[in-house]
Amino acid sequence: MSAQESGDDHRTIDRATDRPGDRSPFALGLLLRRAHDRAASALAAAPRSFGLELRHFALLIELAQHERLNQRALGEAAGMDKATVVRGVDDLEKAGLAVRRPVPGDRRIRAVEITEKGLAVFDAAHGPAQPIADDLVAHLEPREVADLVGLLTKFAHPDVTR
Repeated sequence: MSAQESGDDHRTIDRATDRPGDRSPFALGLLLRRAHDRAASALAAAPRSFGLELRHFALLIELAQHERLNQRALGEAAGMDKATVVRGVDDLEKAGLAVRRPVPGDRRIRAVEITEKGLAVFDAAHGPAQPIADDLVAHLEPREVADLVGLLTKFAHPDVTR
């Protein structure tokens, strides 16, 4: 076994630094985490002005694209666990932004639908998000913004962008 394989030779390992220039195997994940944290914390202000958290907005994104979804499918689409979906839908329902309806033929399953009010709030939240999104990339050239969005889209949706 070589020194590198055994971990004895620390000089040949690209250690994670979570700083610019990090060449470790963790670098991409660390950069994506930092980028997500920066964008999410800034963009959270837009739905917050409508009494929503980002988790609620994520559910509304999926509900606005589908006529109705059962809670399991909604959770899968939004990338949330069951408990988070249930709490989020409870909140949306209390605010009149979504409604649960029985699924014909299966009394155990409830479908979730966005209400007219929910769609109006969802659409309205996009307005205050634009200047925030613009500020996030203000230090980049327009072509860099397009490249960043394109590369992140290919990375996040590899099966769709081929």
